Amino acid sequence: MIENLEYNTERTKLIIPEYGRHLHKMIDQALDCDDKVERNKMAKAIIGVMGNLNPHLRDVPDFQHKLWDQLFIMSDFKLDVDSPFPFPSKEVFSQRPDKLNYPQNFPKYRFYGNNIKRMIDVAIRWEEGDMKKQLIYVIANHMKKCFLNWNKDTVEDDVIYEHLSELSDGKLIVDSSNKPLSDSYSLIKLTNKKFTKHSPKNKKSYRNYKKRNNN
Repeated sequence: MIENLEYNTERTKLIIPEYGRHLHKMIDQALDCDDKVERNKMAKAIIGVMGNLNPHLRDVPDFQHKLWDQLFIMSDFKLDVDSPFPFPSKEVFSQRPDKLNYPQNFPKYRFYGNNIKRMIDVAIRWEEGDMKKQLIYVIANHMKKCFLNWNKDTVEDDVIYEHLSELSDGKLIVDSSNKPLSDSYSLIKLTNKKFTKHSPKNKKSYRNYKKRNNN
């Protein structure tokens, strides 16, 4: 006689799948128990099993607190037992986090990164003078390096100046009559020196770059 097959789609949904169905069934048994003393014993036994499933987390602060919170979550906050920690709130658990604003206002220039925009905002607040001019030059130079890291072999300084003006709402202007930005070759060479210190993938990129420039 062939027993009826039980498909996962017909079973109850696992709240925390990482613990498996057997542990969820243990929690269901604890929920069906009418004796609170017995339920407390079963809850402690379940916590022990949960801890054995995550031995690498035993030294993590508040590890036991986390296990008890997960126990109540998997019981849909219906398990009535004595916990050594405050009972978690279902309402707080169900709350959605506030929507985060995207930090980059210029998504077409993502290759510059958010730190460049922060540096630009700082430079805008500086008083006019030689220090501010030097800071603007450093920012422009770093922007050029970021641009070359993107996917280009060279870029004109005027392009960087235009992007800097756009990102600063026209408040930072580089005097092109002053010394030019670092040449593209020096910036690419500096970047590729860092490549060799990292993964084989970066080393391969460095070899391909050398091959292109030697031909």
